[in-house]
Amino acid sequence: MVVLGGKKVGQVVAGIGGNGLGQILAAVATALLFRLFSGPGPALPSEADQEDRDDFAGDSESGDSTVDGKVLPVTIRWRNITCSLSDKSSKSVRFLLKNVSGEAKPGRLLAIMGPSGSGKTTLLNVLAGQMMASPRVHLSGLLEVNGKPSSNKAYKFAFVRQEDLFFSQLTVRETLSLAAELQLPEIPSVEERDEYVNTLLFKLGLVSCADTRIGDAKVRGISGGEKKRLSLACELIASPSVIFADEPTTGLDAFQAEKVMETLRQLAQDGHSVICSIHQPRGSVYSKFDDIVLLTEGALVYAGPAHEEPLAYFSKFGLYHCPDHVNPAEFLADLISIDYSSSESVSSSQKRIDGLVDSFSLQSSTILYATPITRREVSRSGMKLSKKTITKKKGGWWRQFWLLLKRAWMQASRDGPTNKVRARMSVASAIIFGSVFWRMGRSQTSIQDRMGLLQVAVINTAMAALTKTVGVFPKERAIVDRERAKGSYKLGPYLLSKLLAEIPIGAAFPLMFGAVLYPMARLHPTFSRFGRFCGILTVESFAASAMGLTVGAMVPTTEAAMAVGPSLMTVFLVFGGYYVNADNTPIIFRWIPRVSLIRWAFQGLCINEFKGLQFDHQNSFDIQNGEQALERLSFGGSRIRETVIAQSRILLFWYSTTYLLLKKNKPKYQQLELPPPDQIQPEQPLETFTTYQVEKYSQLESLPINQVESNHLESPSIDQVRPFILEGL
Repeated sequence: MVVLGGKKVGQVVAGIGGNGLGQILAAVATALLFRLFSGPGPALPSEADQEDRDDFAGDSESGDSTVDGKVLPVTIRWRNITCSLSDKSSKSVRFLLKNVSGEAKPGRLLAIMGPSGSGKTTLLNVLAGQMMASPRVHLSGLLEVNGKPSSNKAYKFAFVRQEDLFFSQLTVRETLSLAAELQLPEIPSVEERDEYVNTLLFKLGLVSCADTRIGDAKVRGISGGEKKRLSLACELIASPSVIFADEPTTGLDAFQAEKVMETLRQLAQDGHSVICSIHQPRGSVYSKFDDIVLLTEGALVYAGPAHEEPLAYFSKFGLYHCPDHVNPAEFLADLISIDYSSSESVSSSQKRIDGLVDSFSLQSSTILYATPITRREVSRSGMKLSKKTITKKKGGWWRQFWLLLKRAWMQASRDGPTNKVRARMSVASAIIFGSVFWRMGRSQTSIQDRMGLLQVAVINTAMAALTKTVGVFPKERAIVDRERAKGSYKLGPYLLSKLLAEIPIGAAFPLMFGAVLYPMARLHPTFSRFGRFCGILTVESFAASAMGLTVGAMVPTTEAAMAVGPSLMTVFLVFGGYYVNADNTPIIFRWIPRVSLIRWAFQGLCINEFKGLQFDHQNSFDIQNGEQALERLSFGGSRIRETVIAQSRILLFWYSTTYLLLKKNKPKYQQLELPPPDQIQPEQPLETFTTYQVEKYSQLESLPINQVESNHLESPSIDQVRPFILEGL
């Protein structure tokens, strides 16, 4: 660890130079840079978290998720989960979940089903602890892990979101290998790690596309189903006990959707507890579910075994029979959906749903699951492990840095379409500007032409770097946030690796621009001046890119970044030294030119071009040399070194601001509060939903399919419902 005191930091800042606001910015940026390099490794869990983990490990006689490929079984039970959302004035409250209970067991695939807006994703996020924090949200309920009140910190879990986000230029194998190196530093052997990755590729059916780049909208890569299975593979690296998947079939065709669900079913059979939300699966997909939870308008309609059990349960009400050759999932979706085709259909379907919700709430404690798991089964399946594995640190700072540098370089260097477009635009804009300012002479009118050319060169370079960064970084930030949430690496190694990896690629485009423009416009014809011209543009390009990172870290979407970035650059452009003279800037705005990367780059190019240059003159008031032209711009007495140092300070400032924003904007999740004691339903022992009962109600005469429509599915009154309650249910 590097420890530097305030005196040392002051010496460094003094060495950089500058005064006033610039020196303050340099001090802040330098201090943050030292913090970035000397930051500690990943923090150990707090004592409270460690106690939770130790209790969990002691109960299940295990301290980790896997031993020799076997998964530690985890049973999750939730009761009285209620989630409400209030409006800004807190006058009205909308319930997203209403007193929902259920259970997910190891070795079984649980599907959360329901119409759009029923609360499927909300419930999944609550169970996974991924509900975004908001002062307008109130979340309460009980969550138990293996029979003990706990949180998701007590076990390893995987959360597969709807959006599949990856670094597009990496292959499937490279993505998994880098993820394994970052998350499993305890496997030092390359051969063991490769074998582990190959096992995952085979297990998830990704062998055929292992060496194919993932691709994006610009370059076609792997298919949507393969991306979804790759998301699963990346989450399985840490051997989680529980897998959450948010609508894993969204956007996939029927064949790919079934392959993804078959993969989830295989993972459940391997001992994982798998919970997924799904909208309306086809019949072959529904047959893979072991348990289902049916939600409508946030309320629980059914929770228990899948297949024939829910059909038998609903058929006992007399009218709700699933016709032959009808997908049970479609029948259930029609049964619990509101028909908005007319006011009468809305009323009848709402009445039906209210009756089903009330009926299930009366017997939910005894119908939840047919085969309750016992504590004995969990303990018997567990394997002993040292508790040290739970608190094992991830790889060291420099190891993370080298791995991330390798990934960032592959992503930047392989992005052929983007690099080709940037190269062509750099050359094309240089040719256009060179044609407009073709071979400028030394006349008095050429002074204005030179200033105009240098200004457009600065604007072109800054805008090109800014728009490229703000168009890419918000998407990359989403990937980084997910990986950091899993503890794969720290923020410091990521930012430093990104900066260094983009230096060779980012420097190439200003050099190409300058190499074409400089001779065409016949700027100051010396090689040293040409080198400084390209160097100033390169530093400005990096500063604009750093500014783009800050904008991307500050706003939530790419569209917002594309709106904010150019607007902010326009402010710096106005105070760039060409349109408004620094001496004429209003006092309240005089700080803007000092932090404007446009101004410092333009000033450096002007000094480089005009210093020592002689102009043709006929009158005494004509400008005779470049020094007089610099005086008119208020750039007299300045040196190129000062402008480069100022741009470097601005670059450090933007990178430091990006670091702070990413650190501050780390996702925060809503905490689950205990419900009021009077709202907690007493837990009753689960009874088995027997085969006899299923057969009894499956023999009921099926009604024609048209009777499943909403106008025939009116809810019976409570008096009519009670006689149909099964004995023991």
